Amino acid sequence: MTKKSIPDTGKLDRIVADARRARDTREMGYRERALKLYPWVCGRCARDFTRANVQLLEVHHRDGNHDNNPPDGTNWELLCTYCHEAEHRRILDAAGRGGDQPGGGSDAKATFRPFEALGTLLKQDTKKNRGS
Repeated sequence: MTKKSIPDTGKLDRIVADARRARDTREMGYRERALKLYPWVCGRCARDFTRANVQLLEVHHRDGNHDNNPPDGTNWELLCTYCHEAEHRRILDAAGRGGDQPGGGSDAKATFRPFEALGTLLKQDTKKNRGS
């Protein structure tokens, strides 16, 4: 009889937590540097930010490589959350990978027709009201 090995979920949790901590540390490093280097203005829509709403200002890597963080900040631009999301959506769509996301891809078609039987229902309702 052989013993079945029980997976160490605690070890897996520690690995995931360490990876997240490392990512957060790396992001905070270049985010803090970018916020010191650049004015707190979105590079696309020109929205101004203050300490009260600076959490909505994100660092965008121009070349798409999040590990390319030169000290002079030449690979960064500050974008508001909305413009940052739009920029990444534009890049995905240009690469032809937008079809697997809701609303993405040129061949995405709506199939649900919520008002398809509305005319019939209204006619039935009108007939009921005339009869009473």
